[in-house]
Amino acid sequence: MLCSTLGVVSGASPKQGAELLKVDVMAVLAHPDDEMGMAAALASLSLIDGMTVANVYCTRGEGGGNMVGTHWGPSLGILREAELRDCLNRLGIRYCYFLEQRDWAYTESVNATLQAWGKDATLERLVRLVRALRPEIMLTMNPTPNPGQHGHHQSAAILATEAFEAAADSTRYASQITKEGLSVWQPRKLYCTGSLSEFGVQVEATGEVAGESLGKIVGEALSNHRSQGFGRMTGSPWLTRPRWFTLVKSVVPFRGEKSFFDALPVEGPTPPVLPSPAVSGEPPKRIMARLVPRPAITRYERWLEAFDLEHVAVELLPDIPVVTGESNKILIEVSNTLPKTQSCQVELGNSGEFTVEPPAIAREFPPGTTRVPFRVIPERAGSLELRVKAIANGRLVETSGRLHAVPVARVPRVATMPTVDQVAQDWTEIPALEIGPSQRVQGSIIDDMDSRALVRLGHDGQSIGVDIRVWDETVVSNIQRGDVRGHWRSDSVEICIDPNGGAEDTFACFKMGVFPFVEDLGARAARDADANQGPIEETAPTTRVTSVALEGGYRIFAVIPFTESGVDLSRKGPIGFNVIVYDGDKADAAPGENINQSRIAWSARSGVQGRPGDWGRIRFEWGFPGGAACFDGACKFAVTVD
Repeated sequence: MLCSTLGVVSGASPKQGAELLKVDVMAVLAHPDDEMGMAAALASLSLIDGMTVANVYCTRGEGGGNMVGTHWGPSLGILREAELRDCLNRLGIRYCYFLEQRDWAYTESVNATLQAWGKDATLERLVRLVRALRPEIMLTMNPTPNPGQHGHHQSAAILATEAFEAAADSTRYASQITKEGLSVWQPRKLYCTGSLSEFGVQVEATGEVAGESLGKIVGEALSNHRSQGFGRMTGSPWLTRPRWFTLVKSVVPFRGEKSFFDALPVEGPTPPVLPSPAVSGEPPKRIMARLVPRPAITRYERWLEAFDLEHVAVELLPDIPVVTGESNKILIEVSNTLPKTQSCQVELGNSGEFTVEPPAIAREFPPGTTRVPFRVIPERAGSLELRVKAIANGRLVETSGRLHAVPVARVPRVATMPTVDQVAQDWTEIPALEIGPSQRVQGSIIDDMDSRALVRLGHDGQSIGVDIRVWDETVVSNIQRGDVRGHWRSDSVEICIDPNGGAEDTFACFKMGVFPFVEDLGARAARDADANQGPIEETAPTTRVTSVALEGGYRIFAVIPFTESGVDLSRKGPIGFNVIVYDGDKADAAPGENINQSRIAWSARSGVQGRPGDWGRIRFEWGFPGGAACFDGACKFAVTVD
């Protein structure tokens, strides 16, 4: 039976035991404030339809920023939980539970997230809640690994999807049944946010509760997340726009729906069903070829197949990073769905912005999947379209992919590391890496004087020096001495070093945010979103950062020892590197206020701060040509490269 009200009917006996815990809807989310994308739907279900709703959060959000105080880490999690409970109370959501996982900052890697959390233990906790609360409907986030999609959000959706089935399987986490008094439970439907197929429901966020509009209630509720900068959500018109929820799993047939509860209630242990073959379609019998995508996409495709989710598999354009001006190995996957070996020619379309070696390969391909190597040399950085052609039996099948060409730079050896005052003269002959408005990661930029930078690099065999000259007409210093974290809140630069060059996640990386001016302390820095977060005095004590104010901007100089950045001098191959410039122009900003207006980067792409594979590459130069002497503290470029 569906729970019908939030309260207790007058004169009725109070609910107890399993009846007290029964809910209609369970939402599975990653962090406090993630209910924002479905807040209007949840409020409508609870306050207008009288449903009982439970929200489950993977973390308490302790890895986020704090715009209202100095709480960080676990103490920030305490604050965010308090804000969340005030929000949920306004939305009419009765229950709130946590899976007790750590919010270790921004990443786009599901693999890293579930490894850090311990996937099986986390799934077990969620299955326990599903069995205890017995929701009819489950809602969750979008699991698709699109660029800019937080890995924690994707992971919450993956956990919810797997729990939907595991909770009904008596062999999964059997001790919950034999020792904890729970029973198996099969939720009736699972939806995720976003439009992944034609099956689902559009929720109109309209209506009133006691004379108040649903939009007003939702805005006031979300405004409780003040530490995350949501204090002014009240009245935002987009909060009440219609939202599409895709039907992912169901025990009733897939069809057009008008509400989450269409075709319900359903009694008994009904197993999940799939869309009919006429809808999902059978793969055609032919030969196809495509670019082998990033590992994250490959794993996602395998997960979709393992859990019968092909009906929500949006077409993800295969996308891989390659280094500009260098020969990069790529793999083309040839799929032969015919029952016997076929002759096929595979060609890679050349847009004129990169060369291909060889241009084509002709060979026999047995049934199944075969991977063949090609090499590409991009001529410029940025997104490049790759056309993959498979020609067999006189038939042409063409697919598209994307090469994301990242910039590359040489790092000359220098005799000594200068100070920030000296570097302006000493390093003038080192070629600069340019970062301008066209290299936008996020936000809006007025012109070159609003936000741009020049970056020069040098090394002395023990450390890398990073000189960053930033042009910024309005330099904002709203960070206090006890608040040196969350560099994205203010004017700052982020220095990113990936010792392995092209890593999927930031666990082995060095990521440091630098504030140019903190009260009377000068430049201050903290590591962020890597495996060793916190002020550099604690996490990288021999790294030093200094700054100087300039007309129309500032200059930052950082010296980062290889021992602290993780750079291994014996390793061959390029190092991942990026500089991201954060800018906000609110001159009267309150202390700690998030004024982030724009981000630009040497290697620019949405969400690039959490995706090391899309960072640029650097190579260290070691020798001195002909034993040449240094000039002004810097030596000319070497012949020998690692």
